Amino acid sequence: MSASWPRRPRLVAGNWKMNKTATEAIATARALKDAGVPADTAMLVCPPFPALLPVRDVLEGSGILLGAQNLHTEPHGAFTGEVSGAMLTAVGCRMVIVGHSERRHGMGEDDALVARKLRAALRDQLIPIVCVGETLAERESGETEAVLTRQIAAAFGGLVAESARGTVIAYEPVWAIGTGRVASTEQARDAHRVIRAALDQHGEGRLGNEIAILYGGSVNAGNAGALFAEEDVDGALVGGASLDPQGFGAIAAAASGKQARAR
Repeated sequence: MSASWPRRPRLVAGNWKMNKTATEAIATARALKDAGVPADTAMLVCPPFPALLPVRDVLEGSGILLGAQNLHTEPHGAFTGEVSGAMLTAVGCRMVIVGHSERRHGMGEDDALVARKLRAALRDQLIPIVCVGETLAERESGETEAVLTRQIAAAFGGLVAESARGTVIAYEPVWAIGTGRVASTEQARDAHRVIRAALDQHGEGRLGNEIAILYGGSVNAGNAGALFAEEDVDGALVGGASLDPQGFGAIAAAASGKQARAR
């Protein structure tokens, strides 16, 4: 059985990457808890592994979800330095990032490994945030649609619809990660539509209309509102801006505003 997730939620996820000691993470988590969660929007933080337990304890009862940045494909074994999904579930994680561009392009994770990690997350009752996206060279050569379609096919091929519905996708144009460059609203919209169309090729029904797709790539409080105004953008996977509680809260508020406008 896969982890469950409501249909097309509003989700703002903070990927803290390799930042914040446990002490620093506690302070950030306290600030987020004090600020509260905007209505109709889920908030998730993904601290480094050493900070998971203390952040969990701070966030208890706040409604802010805890997630991890990576997992191994196996549930246990002789894999020095790795962390299993079962370990993450045991410390209170609800979600896990899978196939982030920094792991694909910096650590050699290919489509097949990302697919195995997706399934490992579902096996261990975690909701995977599956990252897909093209490089600048691929975009400039007109390959964006082909790359996204290939990545979705590799990740979701053979996955039953029930399991697929227990996932979230993050579109991360690699050229926008940590660069300060942001996809235009039109670029984000078109990429999200390509992903939804690719999802419709897998499983039963219209998976593309059921799975939440986040945008990730230099999202901040200044550009979040314009991105969230797009119907197909369901939230954000936020990197650097999530390290600042005030800025991250403002991004979540922008997502909440989108939900209110949609009513």
